[in-house]
Amino acid sequence: MNARAMSPVLIGRSAELRQLRGALAAAPGAVLLGGDAGLGKTRLIREFSRDADARTLVGGCLELGSDGLPFAPFTTVLRGLVRDIGIEGVAGLVPRGDTGALARLLPEFGEPESDAASGEERARLFEVVLTLLERLAERGPVVLVIEDAHWADRSTRDLLAFLIRNLGSAPLLIVMTYRSDELHRTHPLRQLLAGLERLERVRRTEIGRLARADVAALVTELLGQIPPPGLVERIEARSEGNPLFIEALLDDDGTLACELPESLRDLLLAGVQRLPEETQDVLRDASGGSTRIEHALLAAVSRLDDAALTRVLRPAVAANVLVVDGDGYAFRHALIREAVHDDLLPGEFTRLHTRYAEALEKEPGLVSAGRLWVELSYHWMQAHDSTWALVASWRAAREARKAVAYAECLAMLERVLQLWDKVPDASERIGADHVSVLEDAATAADLAGEFDRGIKLATAALKEVEAADGERDTARWAALLELRGRMLYHVARPGFVEDLRAAVDALPADPPTILRARALSTLGNYVRITTSMEDAREAALESLSIARALGDPVAETEALITLFCAHTDYEDEDRLTEVGESAERSGNHRVLLRYYVIRSHFLEGAGRHEEAAAVAGHGAELARQYGVARTQGTFLSINEAEPLVSLGRWDEALAVMNHAMEQDPAITTRTSLLVLSGWVALVRGDIAMAKARLARSREIMKLKLKWMKTQDYFSTLWLEANIAFAEGRPEAALVALDPVLEHTGMPDDARYAWPALIVGAAACGEVGGAAEDRLRRMEERAAGLVTSGPLQFAHCLTFSAELARARGILDRAAWEEAAAAWEALANPYYQARALSRAAEAALAAGDHEAAAAALHTAAALTDGLGARPLAEKVADLLRRTRMPRRGDASAPLGLTPREFEVLRLVAEGRSNREIAEALFISVKTASVHVSNILGKLEVASRGEAAATAHRLALFATPKVGA
Repeated sequence: MNARAMSPVLIGRSAELRQLRGALAAAPGAVLLGGDAGLGKTRLIREFSRDADARTLVGGCLELGSDGLPFAPFTTVLRGLVRDIGIEGVAGLVPRGDTGALARLLPEFGEPESDAASGEERARLFEVVLTLLERLAERGPVVLVIEDAHWADRSTRDLLAFLIRNLGSAPLLIVMTYRSDELHRTHPLRQLLAGLERLERVRRTEIGRLARADVAALVTELLGQIPPPGLVERIEARSEGNPLFIEALLDDDGTLACELPESLRDLLLAGVQRLPEETQDVLRDASGGSTRIEHALLAAVSRLDDAALTRVLRPAVAANVLVVDGDGYAFRHALIREAVHDDLLPGEFTRLHTRYAEALEKEPGLVSAGRLWVELSYHWMQAHDSTWALVASWRAAREARKAVAYAECLAMLERVLQLWDKVPDASERIGADHVSVLEDAATAADLAGEFDRGIKLATAALKEVEAADGERDTARWAALLELRGRMLYHVARPGFVEDLRAAVDALPADPPTILRARALSTLGNYVRITTSMEDAREAALESLSIARALGDPVAETEALITLFCAHTDYEDEDRLTEVGESAERSGNHRVLLRYYVIRSHFLEGAGRHEEAAAVAGHGAELARQYGVARTQGTFLSINEAEPLVSLGRWDEALAVMNHAMEQDPAITTRTSLLVLSGWVALVRGDIAMAKARLARSREIMKLKLKWMKTQDYFSTLWLEANIAFAEGRPEAALVALDPVLEHTGMPDDARYAWPALIVGAAACGEVGGAAEDRLRRMEERAAGLVTSGPLQFAHCLTFSAELARARGILDRAAWEEAAAAWEALANPYYQARALSRAAEAALAAGDHEAAAAALHTAAALTDGLGARPLAEKVADLLRRTRMPRRGDASAPLGLTPREFEVLRLVAEGRSNREIAEALFISVKTASVHVSNILGKLEVASRGEAAATAHRLALFATPKVGA
């Protein structure tokens, strides 16, 4: 490989450049740029950045990342930004100038603002990074480039996904590059790519191999002259259009540098092997690091002074094997480093990594603080030194936990566990026993969302605690049970309540402890989902008593929240006020946000939709200030969307829900979003979308049926029944609702049972007498509901009117009362539906004027909502009100107005059943009217009656004058 072996001109990538420039012009957005190794992704980014009218921030993932180096590219980006605008400049871009969260990424910002390593701290870090980038972009367009994402650690992937999913309005373009050929079937990046490319502002682009014309252009550019005949063809055949291979194959004299390489490795090593032997030795040393290595570290490992190292490396830089990168070097391509490293002999390999580890232990400042222990863990593992690998991994886990990089913390702790039996004095070396490591690993798994692994680790720890000699450590055993119980709940597996009960039983009531108070609160919070409401209430009361006795305001608020949720009375706001006051006193933003969740939930359940939306919105704003807008704030979005739907502000609600769904919420909260958005799709006439949302909700409910959370379970069944009813399948609607009749006494039973019973009564009306048994059961179920608040009262009125209708009684007054109740609640859809039912009753009684008045109001409401199916029904009813009125002299041939209406339908070819449905009368009554018509017209059949009507043009449309 020679000094001319890299073209100064980018060849064959004009289309990709246009795509990147277009993406920047349309920013905010993201580009996922994939391609096989050697196709020129980095070169393309460099060319794009050089001409882009934007600030470009570049960070690369390190191959070491798979061993647990968290947030590596973001640390690089942040360090570069500090060099550019200074620490004060960065502070001016983050909320309140508080850079404490960024200290988890870069030591220059001091110590983290909190030693806690909770999910909230991680969420805050993500928020601060996003705010920093967006505010920087407000000053001018910004391009954030994350290279080599196929090596990204879990925390980097999570932060990258968070940033892309939550792009605001500032001109920020995120570009992520990765090797397509590295993405095997189980590669973790594949799932991330699949999720991101579905987002509206994300483009996925694959760089292809060069076409033959581009190969010829590149060869010409490299040679500086037209290539000899046949050379381009041979180069293309051997390189398959890969620019890196083309450059490696081509020699100075216009011939192939290596005629018949045995492998790709031989091809890549060919350029290295032409270098001086002492240069090759140092390149072998450099290959033991990562794609990039600092000059000082390489000097320490190679044991050369600065001058000697510079002299030895100069040929490698001149040959484009190495490139200068800041205060260090990078292999021109990662494939070259891999080839050199893989070419090491076993003894060389071990000795090299030992030298790296020894150099770092002797002089830790050779790498940044965040990298030290992960690098030591890696190098001691490669050097097969189990003792020091264990010690370094333990320290690396602590650093990862401090950086809220839970997945990497878990990886390091699992390495400690893997090495434990190989180190006889492991416990003394790290100052912790095996159970402590298991417990820490289970906690890290819980925080990382790796619940299955966490459950296994917690179970192993529990077994060791139980098998320990002497008296069992009760507090540790109970804490492990509570931890496992919470994780079992998150993956919808049985046994979570049993674990939580056992934890509480293990902790003595006297003397009282905060650990028991929190275990009781957790038990109460989860056991209420299983319909054990009294158990939940008792646990919450005892937890509250302990918390108050010990003066713990956080535990007190958590107990009050659990107690409130165990029984919600939508006419009693005093208890909720007490929760709010306690949450404010606690000074803990996690419990304060939980208060905003239950308050907005209460207000919506009480029919105070405007207040509910405002409270949920304020809670979301607080979540933003606390740096958890897209975690806890996502949950609040459900409580903001629901009242917006009730108020008929459906487009606003859908925007809130779509944004929440983009956050990929946990299954324990996703169902509400799916059901609510599915219902809006249904009432707007998009049955396909409604069914798609239902299918996803049903899949989740298959996992969650062990406890059947009312809000999710009944709502899913309600949506299923509504879809079946809309499709003309009332029997299927009734089958879907059977579990609502069977499961009673669940939390918030009345709030979620009433809507289901209403659609059930409507379905019974369509089925007729065959559904009488189900109708009776629904009536009994309704009688057993404890109704509270004006919203449930409106549902109760609607059910009563629908129940009467199912039994053939069109009670106009009942429907008008229901419509008035919905109007008072500012719920336009249910008001319009009740008005349409009242109009049906008025039409059946022959009061067309009253029907028309109700329908005109309903039409205005449905048109404003875009509720197409209901609007069409209202329009059809309005057309019927224009038929001859009772007592109208325009009814000819001695027919009554009702008989005239029946004759119109006979002339249209309707059957008696269809006539009965159209006029809201029984089939028998329709038959009587037809017989009377035949007698008055003196005809023998329906066909003759229709012919008479047509001959006399009784129903001809009058012509409109010009």
